Amino acid sequence: MTAAPLQPPARYVAPFAVSFATPQGDSDVVSATNPLPVSTAPAAAPAALAGSASASGQFGPFLAIPGRPVMLALSGSWSGQVRILRSTNGGTTKLPLTALGAAYGTYAANLCEPVWEEGESGAELWLDVALTSGTVTYRMGQ
Repeated sequence: MTAAPLQPPARYVAPFAVSFATPQGDSDVVSATNPLPVSTAPAAAPAALAGSASASGQFGPFLAIPGRPVMLALSGSWSGQVRILRSTNGGTTKLPLTALGAAYGTYAANLCEPVWEEGESGAELWLDVALTSGTVTYRMGQ
């Protein structure tokens, strides 16, 4: 069977365009000089912060990409506490994460979950490990 040529019902093409809302609420048509406003993800994620600790200490930094979830995995036979710290001045000042004024980002068991989403470019995350026994293996990445 041969394919029949398409026969449109009219000899014109209906104009269709993609548009988006401006801050004022008007429709703005997408064109080569007015592209669709999007943000692009970086080509590569930062190197993960990974290792093992059998003694207490601070490990980092992990330079998080803003707008993407930070995943933390803790494993091993250990007891103690692992807390996420954040710095915006190259690690000189490290502050624990909080949410609504309460402590956030403190863990005492194995896990693998999203733990933070950074909103500021250049902010660093650190792990503050306080072990009472065992060895914890950690990995923070995006």
